[in-house]
Amino acid sequence: MIKNINQYKLKRRSIATLASIARYLVLIAFAYILFYPFLFMAVNSIKSTADWLDPTVMWVPKGISFTNYRVAFKALNYLPSIGSTFLNQVAAALISFFTCAVVGYGLARFEFRGKKILIVFMLLCILVPDPMVMIASYDNFSHLDFLGILGLFSKLFGAELRPSIVDTPLVFWFTALFSVGLKNGLFIYIYMQFFKGLPKELEEAAWMDGAGPWKTFLRIVLPSSGAAAVTVLVFSVVWYWNDFYQAQIYLSGNYPISVVLATFKSHLTQDITRQFSFSLGSLIITSAFLSILPLLLYFLVMQRKFVQSISTCGIVG
Repeated sequence: MIKNINQYKLKRRSIATLASIARYLVLIAFAYILFYPFLFMAVNSIKSTADWLDPTVMWVPKGISFTNYRVAFKALNYLPSIGSTFLNQVAAALISFFTCAVVGYGLARFEFRGKKILIVFMLLCILVPDPMVMIASYDNFSHLDFLGILGLFSKLFGAELRPSIVDTPLVFWFTALFSVGLKNGLFIYIYMQFFKGLPKELEEAAWMDGAGPWKTFLRIVLPSSGAAAVTVLVFSVVWYWNDFYQAQIYLSGNYPISVVLATFKSHLTQDITRQFSFSLGSLIITSAFLSILPLLLYFLVMQRKFVQSISTCGIVG
């Protein structure tokens, strides 16, 4: 009897060990698929020209060279491009992060006339692609007007009073401020669904203490929305950072890194090509790696809270 029990325990341990090995193999294979592009870019960015052209050199370079980084910094005009990205894109992402929370809270908690119409508009912001409204948006931003008031005065006085905010950060800030920026419909939906699940007793207690809607939102609701807030913050920064279409349309200079990366070949001047010896393929990889490096650092800082927010919100993809 004891022998049979020991054999049963040994069999269960063997099955559990094999299951753990299989699980780790699957996780390692999955991690390899995810990290392979980043490892490939990191390794090839420090290869010398000779190593890049040598087919026998794969993962371990014979010599480490930082020439590609020096060339990429100059070709990408890196620091000004990153500065423009923060000024235009990241600032708009942070504005969207807050304004979408306000709109999502209003749609989740308050009943008012036209609420269903606003929800329909929110869904349209998710479904309608940005290129479909880009021409109308550009025309509106090049002759900014509110309800046609400035246009009416322009006709009365015979002078153009409608200002143009094209080629300024205001193009991105205004849309984010009114929660109609890049992917803002999705952000509002995430916030709205999360706020619907918050217990109303927290807000009712704040109202009993004399707090108004704004104070309740800022002191109670927003600090309690950690899961949804982290999700929106990560998504908004990443999507705005990688945005190419709007930045190329609205800006005519001082481009963010996404636009400069797509056109960096035109910045390879004769001085750069004469001064440095490099391979174009390795330079492209290095430039791409530099463009996503701030995002990688950002995600490393946020990844634990982001994973927790995904499991809490139930958001996938």
